[in-house]
Amino acid sequence: MKAVQYRRVGDSPEVVEVDVPEPGPGQVLVKVDAAGMCHSDIAVMSFSAEEFPYPLPLTLGHEGAGTISAFGPGTHRYSEGDRVAVYGPWGCGLCRMCAYGEENYCRQAERLGIRPPGLGAPGAMAEYLLVDDERHLVPLHGLDPVEAAPLTDAALTPYHAIKKSLPKLVPGSTAVVIGAGGLGHVGIQLLRALSPARVVALDINDQKMELARSVGAHRTVRSDENAPGQIRELTSGHGAEAVFDFVGSTATTRIAARSVTTEGDLTIVGIGGGSVPVGFGTLPFEVAVSAPYWGSRGELLEVLELARSGEVRVHVDSFPLEETPEIYERFHRGEIPGRAVIVP
Repeated sequence: MKAVQYRRVGDSPEVVEVDVPEPGPGQVLVKVDAAGMCHSDIAVMSFSAEEFPYPLPLTLGHEGAGTISAFGPGTHRYSEGDRVAVYGPWGCGLCRMCAYGEENYCRQAERLGIRPPGLGAPGAMAEYLLVDDERHLVPLHGLDPVEAAPLTDAALTPYHAIKKSLPKLVPGSTAVVIGAGGLGHVGIQLLRALSPARVVALDINDQKMELARSVGAHRTVRSDENAPGQIRELTSGHGAEAVFDFVGSTATTRIAARSVTTEGDLTIVGIGGGSVPVGFGTLPFEVAVSAPYWGSRGELLEVLELARSGEVRVHVDSFPLEETPEIYERFHRGEIPGRAVIVP
């Protein structure tokens, strides 16, 4: 089968021929219908040889949807031909966090060497994906796999981040979304669907700012040193009750820290390497700072329901698998405003 692999540190990914995997006990083989492209992939390919955390070659892609093709030995509740989305942050299934469905915070995964597809385990940018356990599959129930694949991260991650802040997003409140790209434009839709808050979107890319307006942002502001002042002007000098930074760079975390109000939430979702100093006097009083990761299995079910109801839709551009290396270059340059989806 064809697969997109990162084979050598510092090189571009390649389309190669590999064997179709055979499912072992409890495993499921999924014929991939769509695989989303994420900035986490770019981050993985940016590691130096000394930092690189995974064995190579690595088949990329942690956002997957497809059709069940075969099962390993054992009893299964799905059937061949079922169309499914793949829950990505695999855990041990037995620890306290996994018992809550929060495999994204599994306490045993690192010790046991359990890795998500595309982030250590062979990923979804291939004609077939081997899924370790069918609990990591969620029925599509009519959703288009090309639109559904990015929901497993580009929607699940902002949903998990936003959900905890909903009690603060009351009528008259303001939520700021920094970065209106793959995750941010979904975050805007989620905020509009789940809260009465005014949504202010920040970006430096005109195309992404237009995307933010098209999916429901009440206001857009250029993400520069003047942004915190404009946010405070919009909020009568107070700042925003919740700030979600989907970039996470040094520049954007600085903007986030200057934009949040007393008792507000500052949530760093992006993996741009930025941080926020926390201590008395460094932020408005009682600001809660968090850096969440992905989302739970139960939250993925909720995200898919929001998609079926039409409340959330990922802006996607689809491309054939053979073009993936070139599309990664375009994605890295910011030329694809929403989510790129690879179709094997």
